[in-house]
Amino acid sequence: MKLSIDLVKKIDGSNYTLVSLMKKNILLLDTNFSAKPIYDYLLQKNNTVFVMGNRPDDFLAKISNNYINQDYADVDELKKIIAKLKIDFLVPGGNDFSYKICSIINKKTQFYNIDSEEINDIINDKEKFRKFALENNLHVPRFVDENNVHDYLPIIVKPVDAYSGHGMTVVNNVNSTKLADAISHARCYSKKDKYIIEEFVKGELYSHSAFISDGRIICDFIVKEFCTTNKYVVDISFADNHFPEKILRNLRKDIKTIIEKLDLHNGLIHTQFIINGDDFWLIEITRRIPGDLYSQLIEFSTGFPYAEYYAKPFLNIKNENYSQPKEINNILRHTISLKEKDVFQFLEITDPLTIKKFFPLVMPGDVVEKSPFGRIGLLFVKFESFHELLNIIPAFESKEIYSIN
Repeated sequence: MKLSIDLVKKIDGSNYTLVSLMKKNILLLDTNFSAKPIYDYLLQKNNTVFVMGNRPDDFLAKISNNYINQDYADVDELKKIIAKLKIDFLVPGGNDFSYKICSIINKKTQFYNIDSEEINDIINDKEKFRKFALENNLHVPRFVDENNVHDYLPIIVKPVDAYSGHGMTVVNNVNSTKLADAISHARCYSKKDKYIIEEFVKGELYSHSAFISDGRIICDFIVKEFCTTNKYVVDISFADNHFPEKILRNLRKDIKTIIEKLDLHNGLIHTQFIINGDDFWLIEITRRIPGDLYSQLIEFSTGFPYAEYYAKPFLNIKNENYSQPKEINNILRHTISLKEKDVFQFLEITDPLTIKKFFPLVMPGDVVEKSPFGRIGLLFVKFESFHELLNIIPAFESKEIYSIN
């Protein structure tokens, strides 16, 4: 391990003091391409960064000099590796399971700003979170008892512990077979073999990303989201600076209640919610960085160093208040995916676009699974005005703006 010696001048301008700065070892529990912005920031700190996962073909596994081919679900083995490598900082990646494992590890080895397993379970288990939300008067869809579904149609049946639309079914007309099939489908995707039934609320889908420090929201962002290829998976989104202030105030109140009641550590709290008129409902909460390079959408749109603010608390570095820009770049993020499994050949863009960045995720000839199991790539497009961005949304929804062969 490298030892560097720096000279630091005292505040009063007097004698210099010798300070030893040890190079630190950081373990990032993720190898997915969406964790690269986190990885890039960690490398900037001039520390040794290890990445772990059991998929050698993942992006970070291929580019990192310190890739550990290990399933981090094996907690005992993970503990041994942490001890052997003398890991100083543990950083969750872009999936809920990564954060859960960090919470479990944190019981014995204390790392920075990782919530306890119990708190993490309240946030990520849909049944536990709904109960917590109702006890604290938060805005959430109503629970529906299995025997009273006819009174609340349409309803949605979900696994308590899945994400990205896995295992969800909206039921509009209930008979015993339809409900049983929806429940069976949800249980197939639940590691706990559990499900919930709740009212299906209709409206516009958004997300709210807030960074907290010492129990306060120090900055936050609203993103408008659309689900087009798969009705449960976001594939079009943009940062929205025109969101109603009244709803934002009430939304922040709910988030502050969650922060206070659960005594959350410093870092990110990310929420998906639905609005209809002045009403809103919290749908999902997480403390890990969202996937599909959500961090890049915020950074391209506002200049805010999203991945840095996410990672710093895990390195025991305090985030400072951030002055959000009044004007933002008009950036649209689009996840290109398929409704049905197919072989990818090429992507043809039929209308002129100003492409900010494109992140390909497959090669010609690759078999691409249907959404949410496969993706062709992530497209970031820049527009001159917010009006222009809004007007092109229908072309992206209908896929008229490009073709896939």
